[in-house]
Amino acid sequence: MNLPNKLTVMRICLVPVIVIVFLAMDPTQNVIEPVSGLCRRDVIVFLLFGIASLTDLLDGKIARSRNLITTFGKFADPIADKMLVNTMLILMVYTHQVNVVAAWIMISRDLVVDGLRMVASQHGRVVSAGIYGKMKTVLQMCALIFLILRNWPFAYLGLPIDQILLWAATVMSAYSGYVYFMKLRKYVLESM
Repeated sequence: MNLPNKLTVMRICLVPVIVIVFLAMDPTQNVIEPVSGLCRRDVIVFLLFGIASLTDLLDGKIARSRNLITTFGKFADPIADKMLVNTMLILMVYTHQVNVVAAWIMISRDLVVDGLRMVASQHGRVVSAGIYGKMKTVLQMCALIFLILRNWPFAYLGLPIDQILLWAATVMSAYSGYVYFMKLRKYVLESM
């Protein structure tokens, strides 16, 4: 197993660790910053999420630069990404930090796009991430960082940057899903 694949597996393994820490630690204990409610649990989850996100950045760069692209990597990397992001969205819905509609739109978009890619691949077409999909990912990651950190430091100013980024990610998610569907609809609709 090469280094990029080890990083992908590490990201997958970090997801249940994040869930356990998030659910096992009491957010009302060890409050670090009283205005936002930031606590020790949030900082630990932020660090774990940061490490997992860093593995996502590194595995692709290393795989491309060293020509270590494998079938396992092509399969596991997008699954690891979606496990990380969608798990965090679900945890944030659980704590009422994320609106269930926003999470539903983003998770549904991922399922639809994955289905479209699968159908397109059966027709010999490989679909890489487009610019809107990449923008969606960046917005999601930024939103999740501020959500995990309870909008710190913007909570001091009363600016809901976490929610603004969340809804921007939701809109971009829906739009990028629409773009993928329009690009690949012929593969899905041909047998109707």
